[in-house]
Amino acid sequence: QVQLVESGGGLVQAGGSLRLSCVASGRTFSRYGMGWFRQAPGKEREFVAAISRSGSTDSADSVKGRFTISRDNTKNTVYLQMNSLKPEDTAVYYCAADTAGWGAERRSYEYDYWGQGTQVTVSS
Repeated sequence: QVQLVESGGGLVQAGGSLRLSCVASGRTFSRYGMGWFRQAPGKEREFVAAISRSGSTDSADSVKGRFTISRDNTKNTVYLQMNSLKPEDTAVYYCAADTAGWGAERRSYEYDYWGQGTQVTVSS
């Protein structure tokens, strides 16, 4: 069982920055692929960014050049640095763990553990 706890969400003006953190329980965090997803009201959950166990990354086109995913295996933590935020980035952001895969997965069904989510609101 893996528990994921997100933090760092909040209210920010357009153009501002936030850094989300997700701390995972367990002693094998370094073996997990980790991802960030988001869900806006009335919309389906969508992929934001992912990082593999080896550190390779992938991100959605809508956030490329603005969001950066990283991980610190010594702290069992994955981060999402979000810069140049836009109102359309408003959503609940979820981190997820892929305990079996090797890549930076875009597909939500590849992830077997999810956090409870943290709200990000970007005002115009």
